[in-house]
Amino acid sequence: MRVIFLDRDGVINRYPGHRDYVKNLKEFSFLPGALRALKRLTDSSFKIFIVSNQAGVAKGIYSRGNLQAINAFMLKKVHSFGAKISGVYYCTHKEDDGCECRKPRLGSIKRALKKVGTRPEKPIYFIGDSTLDVETGKNAGMKTILVLSGKEKKRNQQKWQVRPDFVAKDLLAATKIVLNEDSGRLRLSRRRS
Repeated sequence: MRVIFLDRDGVINRYPGHRDYVKNLKEFSFLPGALRALKRLTDSSFKIFIVSNQAGVAKGIYSRGNLQAINAFMLKKVHSFGAKISGVYYCTHKEDDGCECRKPRLGSIKRALKKVGTRPEKPIYFIGDSTLDVETGKNAGMKTILVLSGKEKKRNQQKWQVRPDFVAKDLLAATKIVLNEDSGRLRLSRRRS
């Protein structure tokens, strides 16, 4: 079984801007190619988990109800496109709350892996739009892909404290990396047997 983790804002939907949040349905829109990428991952038998910090709830910027409505809308669209998300984990706490589920901590990832039940095949990937996502993936021993469709920009790479394994334009390009790596790994294992 293959497992992949994705951040949400800037990976699946448009990044709201520095220190801003997707606060309601009107502000949520899928990035070009994101639904196709999710469908390709689903068709390739990946269990897809979303792990996202959403501290705007704790800060009172938007309600938990709005977050749930956005999530329900996203999952419905993903499903109608023929893709499947196995689980969504939002940490609604602020940075200084010390919550174990807030990235780069691994509480949400551990919960998702527990839900899987069996030990997933390696490598596991974490795709995100920030160095925080890269740090999260590295903390969990995953391969990381930083997409440039959200928060982080390639021009800032000299300042990156952690380095991703790959950099991609967007989720669709990142999916191609994952699937190419996966098919290369399968070819290699067939040669050895």
